[in-house]
Amino acid sequence: MTESAVPRPDGDVPSLTTQLPASSEFKKRSVRGGAITVFGQGFSMALQIGTTFILARLLSPTDYGLQSMVVTLTSFFSLFRDAGLSVATVQRDRLAEDQISALFWINTALGTFLTIVVASAGPFLVEFYKEPRLLWVTIASASVFFFNSLAIQHRALLERAMRFSTSVKIDIFSGAVGAAIALVMAYRGFGYWALICQTISIPIVGTAATWSAIRWVPGRPRWTPELRSMLRFGGTVTLNSLVVYVAYNTEKILLGRFWGAAALGIYGRAYQLATLPVQQLLGAVHIVAFSVLSRMQGDAERLQRAYLKSLSVIVALTVPVVISSALFANEIILIVLGPKWISAAPVLRLLAPTVLVLALVNPFSWLLSSKGQVERSLKIAFLICPVVILGIVAGLHYGPTGVATGYSAAMVVLFLPIVAWATHGSGITLRAYWEAVRPPLISGAMAGGCAWLVHTWSKVGLRPIPLLILELTVSALIYSGIMLYVMRQKEFYFDLVKNILQQKQPSLTVC
Repeated sequence: MTESAVPRPDGDVPSLTTQLPASSEFKKRSVRGGAITVFGQGFSMALQIGTTFILARLLSPTDYGLQSMVVTLTSFFSLFRDAGLSVATVQRDRLAEDQISALFWINTALGTFLTIVVASAGPFLVEFYKEPRLLWVTIASASVFFFNSLAIQHRALLERAMRFSTSVKIDIFSGAVGAAIALVMAYRGFGYWALICQTISIPIVGTAATWSAIRWVPGRPRWTPELRSMLRFGGTVTLNSLVVYVAYNTEKILLGRFWGAAALGIYGRAYQLATLPVQQLLGAVHIVAFSVLSRMQGDAERLQRAYLKSLSVIVALTVPVVISSALFANEIILIVLGPKWISAAPVLRLLAPTVLVLALVNPFSWLLSSKGQVERSLKIAFLICPVVILGIVAGLHYGPTGVATGYSAAMVVLFLPIVAWATHGSGITLRAYWEAVRPPLISGAMAGGCAWLVHTWSKVGLRPIPLLILELTVSALIYSGIMLYVMRQKEFYFDLVKNILQQKQPSLTVC
């Protein structure tokens, strides 16, 4: 990537043209950016888990349930907040200043509109859930759309410039401020408002920090023929996100409606613990992988090789999370949430298969989007949606555990069809896919068996914290040993670490 791909400090963005650097240099930048982003997301996840550890002892399941009722709505409308235009900005080879300015004003107008729509939905939520406290919670939560809209294109420009460390710093800072606000308010007895104010403060702080980091000021918008194709691309991305969201969030709506806030709070905390590490990991790698793969559009072989390596790393990092959720759920719930949340343990355990399948199939969206094949990604989403909803409805009668069982069963059923459809005609064979995911899956199966034996023999005489430390240590050592030496992945991961440690930070900074 040349310096012309980076907005200059004076705010001029003359022609954002991407040029692919030499293979070795591009590899180092990509690995370094990926490592920075993953480590940053890991820190953010630790901050979030630590905050949850304290808040779960200060707040009740009902407090979390009230937030979840509103978050389900705001998350739905969040799918429309950028209309897929940030993805279009990163994916394009060339981008002029008048185009990015037009996209900024489109995003701002959309954010304002969504703020009004969500605020107006407050009375509907009150009636739907029979919960009057939701009115002002909904109105306050609606403001996040406006504040987020002001930073969408600025963050996209950071990704184009591969300034991943700057993005990570912004996320950590805004997350820390939000956590501090939530902890203080919860301690002072504000209840569920601590969670709502945390949600609102993060985009406010993040937007201010983003504008400070990349001092580009949008100009007057001008319609160009290229904008039409960018809007079409972004619209398809948005529709895809909408369909996937409906599939992955129907259970929260139905649980809240038929089982109440407490049951939804139990399920929501278990779901967060199960999926948070993988969501953070996928989100971190997506930022880098999509940007990198988009730059490789003209080199199919190189793109496929980079994708398979990224997939292998994602699955390798996810497998230990799956093992922990499936085998050590009781200890995790007792330590992170406390004894009053113990009914969330079986839900956490039952969601483990879902976590694994998400790691195995979600990265296909990077590949398809980077190649401009968003229509196929949308069609796959239309396959996922009805199957997952059927699984959830089938288990709804049995409460949170039934919903978790139906969810995981549906994802397992969908796994092979998704892989076959996504790889068809992509240049990636089923054999190549299997070779990429085989080492972590086999290593995880063997390590999981050993971890189960340790869990069975040790759980009687140890308290939760030392027991979990023992279980995690043994499973991690066995898993890494099998992966590196039995599955012969030592050279690959040592080379990965070497690139992370030796590469200097790229000089693509603006301020």
